[in-house]
Amino acid sequence: MEGPRRRSLPWGARAVLSGAVVAAGACALPVARGNVPWGAFGLLAGLYALCEWPARCPFLVGRVTVPTGSGSFFPVLLAAAFLLPPAAAALAAVPGALLGPVEQPPRSIRRLWRAARLALAVGAAAEAHRRLGGRAALGGPALAPDFPYALLPAGAAALVFCAVLAALDGLILWTAERLPARTAWRGLFPRSLAPYCVHGLAGLMMAVLWRSPYGPPAALLVLLPMYISCWVFAQYHRERAAHQATIRALVQAVDIKDTYTRGHSERVGLASVLIARELGMDESRLEVLRFAGILHDVGKLGVPTRLLRKDGPLTPQERAVIELHPEYGHEMVRGIGFLGEARAAILHHHERLDGSGYPYGLAGPQIPEFARVVAVADAFDAMTSTRSYSRARPVGAAVEELERCAGRQFDPVMVRALARALDRHGWHPAVTADEPDRGGAADSGNVPACDAAPAGHA
Repeated sequence: MEGPRRRSLPWGARAVLSGAVVAAGACALPVARGNVPWGAFGLLAGLYALCEWPARCPFLVGRVTVPTGSGSFFPVLLAAAFLLPPAAAALAAVPGALLGPVEQPPRSIRRLWRAARLALAVGAAAEAHRRLGGRAALGGPALAPDFPYALLPAGAAALVFCAVLAALDGLILWTAERLPARTAWRGLFPRSLAPYCVHGLAGLMMAVLWRSPYGPPAALLVLLPMYISCWVFAQYHRERAAHQATIRALVQAVDIKDTYTRGHSERVGLASVLIARELGMDESRLEVLRFAGILHDVGKLGVPTRLLRKDGPLTPQERAVIELHPEYGHEMVRGIGFLGEARAAILHHHERLDGSGYPYGLAGPQIPEFARVVAVADAFDAMTSTRSYSRARPVGAAVEELERCAGRQFDPVMVRALARALDRHGWHPAVTADEPDRGGAADSGNVPACDAAPAGHA
């Protein structure tokens, strides 16, 4: 569950969670009738739990590079789906799911959700495998596996496993995050399909070795490539953490220099993501867009502090200096490869649709998509935040101003997307000035955004 940002779950998400738990319980209930190979069940359930446990063990955290939430050990669950009856396979997923690490609260609810969704996915995969005669195709101590037919039920099981997880993940995003249905499910299945097919092949390898004359110890050999895969994922997560640290350091530097707009960068990143999700933008681009919003003003580090904190009106020469900050920012992040499209947004977020913006006077579709998103998010937060030189406007008034300027300064598509997202999620701006109401000659009041950029928006 990507999970709700609020402390209390919406009623729809509660219903989904309750339904998933009840369905998972019903799926596992037939184990009470017996006919379960308890030895194999115990080994597989224990093995999956053991794989998930190190990331939570206080003695191993920091010493064992096990990623969280990557699904690196799903081959163990798929091997259980191939070797056990559906009910037992579903139950085998529960201990590891409950033991696995959870990074965000509410942790107990997230663990319960993860256990229920994995139990349903593994149970459904085991049923698909059983119906296609997969158990017989695995062979046995005195019988060779039936290749290539064994690939068919294993592949079908992996597809079902992927489909169930994608369906449940989309459902919780729709109900807990209140995303549009099209956005909630968009891309979940295609993105997961290739990794889960690889997991299915590894699980099939485990199952075949398990049923071979060498027994379960031979199946454990598959854990080595799985751990290597796990290590690769861990390196990815470490690299991502380093990226986040780089972003935080740059944002803190801007906040220290321009204290009147503290917190502005994070809110622009949030508003940019709201717009992108409303547009159905691919999830793989959302983080880069968030970086673009957060770093859009990083070029202010190259602007003299006295100009950023000046109370009186800016002279034309001073404004020209401030208007260099997009180019300064682009130069600063040019060598940061993981920013991708964000670099263009940092450079062009002050371009205007009618071509009268800066630094290059781009117009219409010449302006990069990310820059058009960040421009709307930036202006919206500038208008709805109280600063030393301007009072906050109500959200509705700010949206009306953006709509009035749509087509000249802002992309109407982005403005409409922000309006829809605000209707759905609301907005809670914070005071960003150290001294909220100093007034002064620089106070731009309610200057329309399309007639003159709001103070602080330069």
